[in-house]
Amino acid sequence: MTSVVEEAGAAVDRWTTAHAQHLVSVRRHLHAHPELAYAEFETTSFIEHKLRGAGLSPKRLPTGTGLVVEVGGGDGPTVVLRGDIDALPLADLKDVPYASTREGMCHACGHDVHTTVVLGAALALAELDDLPGTVRLVFQPAEETVPGGATEVVAAGVLDGASRAFALHCDPSIPAGTVGLRTGAITAACDRMDVVLTGPGGHTARPQLTVDLVDALGRLITDLPGLLSRQVDPRAGMSVVWGAVNAGVAANAIPQRGQLRGTVRVLDRDAWQSAEDLLHALVEKVVAPTGAGVEVDYVRGVPPVVNDPRAVSLLRAAAMETVGADGVRLSPQSMGGEDFGWFADVLPIALARLGTHGGGPPLDLHRGTFDVDERAIGVGVRLLARTALHALVADVGTSSEGRSPAPGRPAPRERR
Repeated sequence: MTSVVEEAGAAVDRWTTAHAQHLVSVRRHLHAHPELAYAEFETTSFIEHKLRGAGLSPKRLPTGTGLVVEVGGGDGPTVVLRGDIDALPLADLKDVPYASTREGMCHACGHDVHTTVVLGAALALAELDDLPGTVRLVFQPAEETVPGGATEVVAAGVLDGASRAFALHCDPSIPAGTVGLRTGAITAACDRMDVVLTGPGGHTARPQLTVDLVDALGRLITDLPGLLSRQVDPRAGMSVVWGAVNAGVAANAIPQRGQLRGTVRVLDRDAWQSAEDLLHALVEKVVAPTGAGVEVDYVRGVPPVVNDPRAVSLLRAAAMETVGADGVRLSPQSMGGEDFGWFADVLPIALARLGTHGGGPPLDLHRGTFDVDERAIGVGVRLLARTALHALVADVGTSSEGRSPAPGRPAPRERR
């Protein structure tokens, strides 16, 4: 079986080299025509056209956007490669020929690269004969929403029968031609918490006669994170960071209403499961001495992406063949969120970091200036295609037919 992977991997390398310019043109087309979550109709049609042109039979996801397509077949195992297709509601600030043509929309997180890589992997694998199983490629919408389009993919049964799933994400902190890997949590869960405090209001000359909401908000801002650090194992990496605070308009009037908004991030999945109840209790504990009324709106976001050790070892084998030992890095944990974590409710997963830095100051994610060194595209195609080959060979004889979702899998939430 090792020779099968070597021969097929070499064929993938040749295909990727021969189609390098076409892959770049695909990425640039996607970058110039971004679409937001659940509105990726043109993007979906574009991908579908490319897949059908290669003799494949993609199917649209139940959401109306996004696709799933299979390469190979037979009685062997099935592995999943996933790419996300939506853009961000940000203005493109780059002066390049492929800049966004749509006002206020931009592929500022690299999803145009992710889509191109998974599309390239599909086309490259479709050229091979006698795959030892099936590669199921998912072009997922709405990654940038909460709780993310991955919940719709899971609920629709798109992952059923597969043994494991792989994805990658652009990383502008490491050079193009490198790959970052990590076993265990590589991204954090990310939830949102809004706290509203209420009171009768009053004059700042007589705070003892009312409820000083600004003081109560200040206590929450400073005391809650401190209390949290003593309630949760530090290794869970749980943190609360406030992003917005609002109360009052006049310097000499105590307001009747105040609001805090922030995010809760955590690396440990078990700690994430209990975070909502814990935060509710701590908010009430901090506010109680002030006499303020309190309402907490806690919105569950995405779970952490916890990379399965065996799946990472398969990624590592592919990465060593793709970029060599010197090109493989240990990826640091990120406190950012990624809805690929929902896939782990069904099957083992692994997310890799694809180096995209081409020199000069790093162009950070979620900024209108974000761009990539396009040499990374070919690296990504080779990495995911080779990973799929390694996984198919490793899983021969261990087909997951009949695999059921993990207990307690959440139903899809309302789109946001």
